Amino acid sequence: MLEVVQAYDREHIADLPTDDATALESKLTLARKRFEDRRGWLQPHQRRAVLLRLADLVLQQRETFAIRIAREGGKPYTDALVETDRAIDGIQNAADLLRTRGGTEIPMGLTPASEGRRAWTILEPIGVVAAISAFNHPLNLIVHQIAPAIATGCPVIVKPAAATPLSCLELVKLVHEAGMPEGWVQTLLPESRDLSSAFASDPRIAFLSFIGSAAVGWHLRANLAPGTRCALEHGGVAPVIIDQTADIDAIIEPLAKGGYYHAGQVCVSVQRIYVHGSLKDAFVERFAERVGRLRVGDPLLAQTEVGPLITPAEADRVADWVAQAASDGARLIGGGRLSSTTLAPAVLVEPPQKSKVSHEEAFGPVTCVFSFSSLDEVIHEANSLPVSFQSSIFTRDLAVALKAAEHLDASTVMVNDHSAFRTDWMPFAGRQTSGYGVGGIPYTAREMTAEKMIVFRQP
Repeated sequence: MLEVVQAYDREHIADLPTDDATALESKLTLARKRFEDRRGWLQPHQRRAVLLRLADLVLQQRETFAIRIAREGGKPYTDALVETDRAIDGIQNAADLLRTRGGTEIPMGLTPASEGRRAWTILEPIGVVAAISAFNHPLNLIVHQIAPAIATGCPVIVKPAAATPLSCLELVKLVHEAGMPEGWVQTLLPESRDLSSAFASDPRIAFLSFIGSAAVGWHLRANLAPGTRCALEHGGVAPVIIDQTADIDAIIEPLAKGGYYHAGQVCVSVQRIYVHGSLKDAFVERFAERVGRLRVGDPLLAQTEVGPLITPAEADRVADWVAQAASDGARLIGGGRLSSTTLAPAVLVEPPQKSKVSHEEAFGPVTCVFSFSSLDEVIHEANSLPVSFQSSIFTRDLAVALKAAEHLDASTVMVNDHSAFRTDWMPFAGRQTSGYGVGGIPYTAREMTAEKMIVFRQP
């Protein structure tokens, strides 16, 4: 049995039966059977109808989902409502794709050998999708994996994070209530990590969608069956540059939100803040004051802005990293242990490069502030790590904004916004060790398709 507890106070929520090797085999066999029966594939209008009904069903349970997210994952209730709204929009986004997705015409007649032919491509479902998800957005991440699969016509088996499976299970229940036939969308709660690896590497899997740690993701990719495609979404150590022309009053609030949203448990959370030396003292004073006013505590309370970390072990790790940086010489503002899973937000000023918080993803309520003197210097520093995801710069100088946008090694550069901004229809991808492939509802749907060309020779 898998025990699910509240992230905040470790109170028991539920015990769930896990799947053994026999159960996994049964699910894979059924999914593959659905894909191989081409005459049984759901038509686009059927898939669209399921998605639209699903969006409506989730909307009807909006507050219930938000409370569930807050309980199992520790995300503050207000933010959990936003996650639910994003999930509803993401499902609708997937339904909208069916109005526009299609192949292209391939020109013929350009050579004597190609005369008398017409050619075009169509998009087909790639096959069975294995989806392995993370804990930090237990509803919306699942939507990002199963809604594109439904839209493209792929059978999907989704494994939620062990700490936060309840939102996934309820969503899949609603998928079937919305009219999805058996076998197209299934869940997996493996009894062991070995079974998770066997799931991902099974030759019947055509596409692996993985959201989680880099160590696990790259390991799974290395063991995929020949021909299996994948998309990996890992983490970063997001850099934010504050140019000397930036309006400090305008940037404090977005940086506090970007750095401490969901207690920093976001793969593009603000972590490394590089502020021009002329602004450093003023910025640190105002930023620390705002961070100190963040309301920390029970995620079920509407006023809470920062909740717990997912487990006591994660709180231990982050607390150790903060203490290490302070002992290495960083100036520590705030911080401290509030409960077994809850940490007060911390700001570290000038932690040495040897400190883990300076070069590894903290995934906790801590940001680091560094000073710089030249744009070239800070861009070099921001690009110095083997991770590369989203980054940002705050400036009122157009030339500085354009230079940073062109020279920062990142999949996305935000200008005058924090690094954690995301919409569910934009491309979302890590470079280098931060990931592989492209996420975002339309882009994931494209990854889950195979293009087939049809060449018609006219008599």
